[in-house]
Amino acid sequence: MTGDGRFTPALIRRAFFILTAVVVAGTARAAVPAPAPPELAQLNKPDAAEARHIVEQFQQMGLSGQHYLEFQLRVLPRRGPERILEGRLWGGRNPRGDIWRVTLRDASGQERRLLLQNGANAAAWSFAGGRIEQVNAGGLFEPFFPGVEISPFDLQMPFFYWPDFALEKVERLRGRPAHVFFFRPPAAVATQNQSISGVRAYLDTQFDAPVQTELIGRDGRVMKTLSLVDLKRVEGQTMVKTVDVRNELTRDKTRFQVTGVALKQEFSPAIFEPATLAEDVRPPAPERITRLAP
Repeated sequence: MTGDGRFTPALIRRAFFILTAVVVAGTARAAVPAPAPPELAQLNKPDAAEARHIVEQFQQMGLSGQHYLEFQLRVLPRRGPERILEGRLWGGRNPRGDIWRVTLRDASGQERRLLLQNGANAAAWSFAGGRIEQVNAGGLFEPFFPGVEISPFDLQMPFFYWPDFALEKVERLRGRPAHVFFFRPPAAVATQNQSISGVRAYLDTQFDAPVQTELIGRDGRVMKTLSLVDLKRVEGQTMVKTVDVRNELTRDKTRFQVTGVALKQEFSPAIFEPATLAEDVRPPAPERITRLAP
């Protein structure tokens, strides 16, 4: 990220953003100086077939292997004290799509565990209070803990698989042109979340990489914004390090920040089964985890 807040083509080429997995892209070639961004008038808006291809191409992106992350959620309310929650994430991919097991603990020691299956048939399960339950479409929008702006929906981002979407326009964001997509919720989601009308996503036009998403209310107002803040290169791969999630109605914010990462892991398939959420899973050995400075 440059000093003026812009993401260069080299960074975007090496990483794309799904908060859910903090997805890592493959090894990148050496960067070349970025050309001046084109005028928006020179960019043709893709037709419907091209727009669908952009989304489908994004859906296929992801890691070929498995990974482990340690992260913090810094709760930054507009008023009141800050607090930090600690989290762990085990990530992989199965025939249905990306899958993640997440453990989050607050300062009191209260813990919540989630299993998030992404893809065309996305699903989620939660373990809390001694019970394993499947999370319905309404529960996905509830925060992990009171006062935390990040929800399971924000981690999973299932809207990239919603079939009803449209490319609205090409707009400059952070100094670079972006395809602006609007995803409308399917009936099951809309029925249980009547306050939302959809999600708007900004994908870099050159690399099809989302750098910002917005949850839109029924009145057309932005309810929540997720913004890519910075990236980190680890073991020859570039990954998302920090994401800000802001409630646009209250102006409260939660910062997702990766503090440790272990790539090229091999996990037992059992840890990605809902029935095992009640069981503890050990993280990789300390020497295999690369620590990231705040």
